[in-house]
Amino acid sequence: MTKPTTRVLAVLELLQAHGQVSGAEIAARLEVDTRTVRRYIATLEEMGIPVTAERGRAGGYALVAGFKLPPMMFSEDEALALSVGLLAARSLGLDRAAPAIAGAQSKLERTMPSNLRQRVRAIDETVQLGLRRANGATGHAALAVLSVAARAGRRVRLDYVDAAGTPSERAVDTYGLAFHDGCWYAVGWCHLRNDVRSFRLDRIRSMGVLEEAFARPADFDALGYLVRSVATLPRAWTVEVLLKTTLERAQAQFFDTMGVFEQADDGILMHNQSDDIAWFARQLASLPFGFEIRRPPELRDAVRRCAEDLLRQLDRVGGEPAHPTTEPYS
Repeated sequence: MTKPTTRVLAVLELLQAHGQVSGAEIAARLEVDTRTVRRYIATLEEMGIPVTAERGRAGGYALVAGFKLPPMMFSEDEALALSVGLLAARSLGLDRAAPAIAGAQSKLERTMPSNLRQRVRAIDETVQLGLRRANGATGHAALAVLSVAARAGRRVRLDYVDAAGTPSERAVDTYGLAFHDGCWYAVGWCHLRNDVRSFRLDRIRSMGVLEEAFARPADFDALGYLVRSVATLPRAWTVEVLLKTTLERAQAQFFDTMGVFEQADDGILMHNQSDDIAWFARQLASLPFGFEIRRPPELRDAVRRCAEDLLRQLDRVGGEPAHPTTEPYS
């Protein structure tokens, strides 16, 4: 802390958080001498904040009993939003920036009246969010630096290690950041590859903000880019299936990275890359609407085998085998 005003506010924060604090402890935390601490206490008193001082080994400084700063005013909806936001931060792995989450909640509770404080604590103690937890180290320093660089339009240098463990140095224009499938990613123009690329933040070894400026594309969708790139990553099988339904129903049946959906005249065309054709066949067999397999032909055979397996299961448990008169899959 270099600015006196910042240090004065830090003294106030210590007094609020710890009750009575010795001058020596305040001096040690702020890296100043005790004479400077006394000057900061005098500044607080000049601001109208009453501080008591007790001499002796057990003495120290404390706010006058019953004194509270004017509280920030939150509506019930605002308190709910803040509480759920803190829960979400934990689920997204941001609690690894400890003790930031606990500190933020503590500060918010001190500014709230009793009824709202109880609501915040109730949310924290009883509500759970079904967000996938972050995998391993999340890269909080990178999240803070890259988000600021993206907003300012400043290029960054990354010392990056890819999934295979290969290190490289990249100059990147960060377009946006997103949390996907348990990890934080930065998405932007990679000057090494001359293309848009994504970078997992926990694989960034070091970084620095450069002087070069750039203009971010308007309304760039970082999460949408990640979903599409995972869905279209080349795999063993290239799949194309016409779904006889609406776009909304099609997207509701599959997770985000299952494929890319395209509106067609007679349904929704789904493009997919898959390593396990039998698994994909089982997904199609479970659909509540019809479909038409465009490619590959091996997928048609896999769906047929899936249907035959289900019929054999029915025969084994004594059910009446239902042999359709028309081919259910095409």
